[in-house]
Amino acid sequence: MAAHETDTETDINLLAQKVKDLFSAHPQAKSLQVWFEPGKFLVSEAGYFICHVNVMKQTPAAHFVSIDSGFNHLIRPMFYDAYHGIKNISNPAGESKQYAVVGNICETDTFAWERKLNEVREGDYLVFYNAGAYGFEMSSNYNSRYKPAEVLFKDGKAMLIRKRDEFKDLLRNQVELDW
Repeated sequence: MAAHETDTETDINLLAQKVKDLFSAHPQAKSLQVWFEPGKFLVSEAGYFICHVNVMKQTPAAHFVSIDSGFNHLIRPMFYDAYHGIKNISNPAGESKQYAVVGNICETDTFAWERKLNEVREGDYLVFYNAGAYGFEMSSNYNSRYKPAEVLFKDGKAMLIRKRDEFKDLLRNQVELDW
């Protein structure tokens, strides 16, 4: 799933050819370097963030879907309005409706406004696509929230690769003072 329906994928072969052509035409080509950070390109589509719907709330402004996570786990939408495709994996055949998907932290913790999803109910699971880059790396223990576990799927088998935080993890680096 593309990050957004209007996004296009980068044609790596075309990009490489254009860079090669530009370098070939430059009089100091041998002294030039190309630097790029391919992390998002390489791993974004490989990561999924799965959350549990714990509250549904209808207001005159929106139909809110509240999940058991917040910007402390996936800050990109709140930080710089990054788009993540979201799908209701518990009700894939449900009627399409418009929702605001929000987190469980008191500040402005909104993952999506006016997002069409298959009908969402309390207890459903939502998957956020393109969460492989900068998801866990940008996560925090803001408001003393635990970081989630990470699971790797290989050959159809799930393997835990990072345990979910526990209370002791929040206290790990604190120093006890003897007053």
